[in-house]
This record gives sequence, structure tokens and C-alpha cells, in this order.
Amino acid sequence: MRNIKTLLRTRTAVMTRIEACEGCPVSTTMKLAFGSLLVGFVVFGLKALAWWITGSVALLSDALESTVNVATAIAALIAIRVAAVPADANHPYGHHKAEFFSAVLEGVMIIIAALLILHQAYGSIFAPKVIDAPIEGLLVNGAATVLNAFWCWVLITRGRVEKSPALVADGRHLLTDVVTSAGVALGLLLATVTGWWILDPALAGIVALNILWSGSRMIKESLSGLLDEAVPEETLKVIREVISTEAGGAVEAHDLRTRHAGRVTFIDFHLVVPGETSVSDAHEVCDHVELALKEAVPDANVTIHVEPEHKAKHTGIIVLD
Repeated sequence: MRNIKTLLRTRTAVMTRIEACEGCPVSTTMKLAFGSLLVGFVVFGLKALAWWITGSVALLSDALESTVNVATAIAALIAIRVAAVPADANHPYGHHKAEFFSAVLEGVMIIIAALLILHQAYGSIFAPKVIDAPIEGLLVNGAATVLNAFWCWVLITRGRVEKSPALVADGRHLLTDVVTSAGVALGLLLATVTGWWILDPALAGIVALNILWSGSRMIKESLSGLLDEAVPEETLKVIREVISTEAGGAVEAHDLRTRHAGRVTFIDFHLVVPGETSVSDAHEVCDHVELALKEAVPDANVTIHVEPEHKAKHTGIIVLD
């Protein structure tokens, strides 16, 4: 009975934290993730119809790649939901890195899709066949490509604004799908005009290699987040400038460290103040710098360690009066 009560209390606590997030900015990413799932189903249906009309191996490969879109949209939706849960006793820094796991999974599934396409292309290149109703198939596939291109743009632009690696990764994944569809359409058009039906599987193989490259790059970028890679140099420059100009009353700042996890940018450093500075005055300086950093770097999590003047290293950030 006690175990049941413990489980019920745990479930209640988790649900409370999730409900607390309903009004936060993550709700925007949740809507976009739901939209990705819906778009994924529609695009897959259109591409499957195009393959059924034509019998083209390239269109079959394109449809296979779209099944990954649906799976990764589900993964992104789950990851964003988990990342939205506030920090707790077991995860004091929050759950933001869940989005990086989703992005890695998407990269892996992109590579799997590319291998499936290569397999289909290899099997058909030695026995090319005439494609049925190529124009009709191209029109249906073209409609799916236009929808994908529009949603790809939405995900990448909004994902960057919301600082959501999962949405940006999903958008880049859709971008590879758009490139795939464009290559497939070109192959079918050339094959129809020239009668060289071997172009159908050949183009599918070439596009698959491009998808392999895209998937490997996505995995590399996502792993850098999991390994606590520092923020980009442009952001780091902004952080240094803010500390230098806003930490009036301090002497210097050193041991600056940064990392990012999902929407949040973690910043921590040591701030050296004159030895006669009171705790209250030092705290006021820290509050001022923290506020300035959060204005310059949205969703920043700032930790400042105050040190007396004899701890100065004279190698960090000089504070300007």
C-alpha cells in the first residue's frame, strides 16, 4: 500500500510540473511539433500515392524517407514535452537536453532512410523498368514537396527563435526530404523525355548519398550539445562585453564557462570585487550583471562566484568603470 501511495504521489508531482508549463513559451514548440506530425502524415500519403501511380523506385524511396519524417516528428514531440518539465530534485538543471537526444535519433533515422534508398536503387539499376503515368506522379509528388518546403522553412525559422534543437533538426530533416524530392522529380523528368529509365534508380542513389551526409552532420551537431560544447563565438563575445560594461564596482571576471541545453544557455564565472566590498554590495553587483546577461542572452541561467581582490588572475575580463 505504501508503494502505491508513493507512486501516486510521484505521478501527481510530475503532472503538476507538466501542467505548470502549459503557459510557458514551450507551448509554441509543442504546437509546431504537432503540426510536423500532421504534415508528415499528409506528405507520406501523397508520396505513397505518387509511387502507386508510377511504380517508380525513386518515388518509392522518397516515400520511404517520408516514413522517417513521421517517426522523427513523434520523437521530437516527446522530447519537447519532456524538456518542458521544470527542474526538480533529481534534475536540478532541468530536462532541456532531451531535445538533443531527439535530434540524434533523427540523424540516425535519416541515415537509415538513406541506406534503404540505396538498397532499392541498387536492386533496380540492373533491371530498370518503364514508369507508368510519370506526369501524374510528378504532380502529386510536387504537391508534397511544396508542402514540405513550406513547413521546413517554418520549423527552422521558428525553431531558432524558440531555441529548440529538436524543431531545427526536424526542419533540416525536412530540407533533405525537399532535396530528395527535387532530385527524384528531375530524374523522372529526364527519364520520361529521353527514355533512359536507368536514370530513375541512379538519381535515387545520388540523392541517398546527400541524405547520408546530412544525417551525419545532424548527429555531429547534436552530440556537441550533449557534450556541453561552449556557445558560439558571437554569443561569447556578447557575454564578455556585458560583464565588462555592467559589473561596475568589480575588478575583473575570470574562469568564464558556457554551455547550452535546448532553450537554456548556462553561464558561470568568478567575479572579483575589492576586499572591503560588503556582502550586500557584492550581491547587488551580481544581480545587476545577471539581469543584463539575461536581457542580452534570452533564457540564460547565470551563476556567479564572488571572490576577494587577492584572488584576481589578471587574465580574464577587465571590468570597465
